[in-house]
Amino acid sequence: MKVSELGEFGLIDRLAEMVNSTRGEQGSNLIIGIGDDTAAWQCDGAVQLATVDSLVEDVHFSLITASWEEVGWKSLAVNLSDIAAMGGQPEYALVSLGLPGDTDVEDVTSLYQGMISLAGEFQVRIVGGNIVSAPQLVINVTVFGSAISRDSLLTRSAACTGEKVAVTGPLGAAAAGVEMLGKGQKFEPQVTAALRKALLRPVPRVPEGQLLVENGVKAAIDISDGLIADLQHICQASRVGARIEADLVPVAPAVKSSFGERALELALTGGEDYELLFTASTGYMEKISKTFSCPIYVIGEVISDDKRRVQVVDSSGNPVSLSGKGWDHFRVERGRR
Repeated sequence: MKVSELGEFGLIDRLAEMVNSTRGEQGSNLIIGIGDDTAAWQCDGAVQLATVDSLVEDVHFSLITASWEEVGWKSLAVNLSDIAAMGGQPEYALVSLGLPGDTDVEDVTSLYQGMISLAGEFQVRIVGGNIVSAPQLVINVTVFGSAISRDSLLTRSAACTGEKVAVTGPLGAAAAGVEMLGKGQKFEPQVTAALRKALLRPVPRVPEGQLLVENGVKAAIDISDGLIADLQHICQASRVGARIEADLVPVAPAVKSSFGERALELALTGGEDYELLFTASTGYMEKISKTFSCPIYVIGEVISDDKRRVQVVDSSGNPVSLSGKGWDHFRVERGRR
C-alpha cells in the first residue's frame, strides 16, 4: 500500500500504534503522546508541551505569491496555534531550515524577521535550530510550552454528549486566499488584503485558549485541516458524534462577498483558519461569551453516535452535501497551498 492510498491520518494512526506499543515504563511521565495538538509530559512538578510542524515550498506556500517574511510568520504561527489549542503558554522555538545554495541571505533574514515579529507578540524566544542544503525551502519549527497542570489541558478526547460546539471566529478566508493567490483571482483591494492576511499572517488564539481553560472547557482543537475534519478528530478521540447547523457557521465576510455559493464549503472544509474549535455545556458557553474579547459562535452540538460522524444539516434538519472533506497531505494535488 502507498501512503497516498492510506492517507495522512491513516499513516499517523499506524505509526502511533507502533510507537505506543514500545513505550513501556519509559513513558510513565507522559500525559499525552501522539494523537493531539501537542505532546505533554510531567517534569519536576510542571507540565511541558511540545509540537512540531513543517512548511514545504510548493506544498504549503509559493514564494511567487508569498514573501519570505510572510512565510516566516506563518511557520511559527501554526505551531503557536497548537499550543493554544491545548490551553498552554508557548515559550521556546527551534527552527530548522533546508535551503538551496543560491538562496539570497537577505531572504533568509526576512524569513527570520517574520518569525521574530510574531514571537515577540507572545513572548516566545527562538533558541536554536539547524540549517542544511535542500532542493527547495523547507522549514521545520518545534515549539515548547507549558500548562498549569495536567487537569488544565484542553484535549481532543474530552468532548461529552449534550455539549455545544463553538468556534472563536469566522472561517473560510484562508482557503479563499489559497484560491485567490493560486489562480490569480482579482477582488476589491480590501477583500484581497483580508484573504491574504488570513492565509499568510494568521494570529494564533493563545490568550483565548487559556481563557477556555479558566472557564472550565476541556475539549478543543485548532482548525488547521478544516472545520469538519478537525471536528472529526474530536469525535474520534471522544467517541461521540456531532451535528453542525450550516446556517450557524460563521463565514468570513470577505469570503461571502467574493465566493458566493461556495463560501460555506470553504468555511467547512477549507482549513488553515487557526481558530479554536471547542465544546462546552450551555452554561459554560454563556460564561465564556462574557469573558472573551472576540465573539464566540455556537454552531452545533455533540451527539451520541457509535460511528463518530460529523453531520452538517440545514435549518430544516436536512443533510448538507459537501464535495470537500478537509486537508490531507497525501490525498490532494501538490502545490495547493
